[in-house]
Amino acid sequence: MSAAGATSRERRRIASPTPPLRGKQVENAAVEWVLGLERSAGRTPIDARARRGFAGDIESPPRVIEVKSFGRSARGEFLWLETSQVEEGRRNPDFHVYLVEEVAQGDPAGFTLKVFGGERLGRLLARARERRYFEVPLPVAEYDGAPEGLI
Repeated sequence: MSAAGATSRERRRIASPTPPLRGKQVENAAVEWVLGLERSAGRTPIDARARRGFAGDIESPPRVIEVKSFGRSARGEFLWLETSQVEEGRRNPDFHVYLVEEVAQGDPAGFTLKVFGGERLGRLLARARERRYFEVPLPVAEYDGAPEGLI
């Protein structure tokens, strides 16, 4: 397809030299982008994702930031927060949820940010509904051994 006959979304995809991001790449790109934004705002952010028991992804004093990354727009979606994050958001006025959208296209110039903190986050958390899930490991051997398609 030529760029001339493409829709605006297709033209962006055709013109973009950056390959689309998937899975963990989306999260990593969003966190790196937010770290840069925090530095630009004069704060000293630290990637705290590996810190056990920490409620967010980034510590950027005085803020605790949970980064939620979406490949596309999150408009009308649900925010999935862990119990510790909801509790932190309810007790700590410096807890923020940074919603980074449009990450899958891969170009940080196209990322968008929505910041939820303070009263706005409080209103969201007041409507939170607790759900219960099971995380079931899927070892590579089981995945590789599973039949493909219908049997």
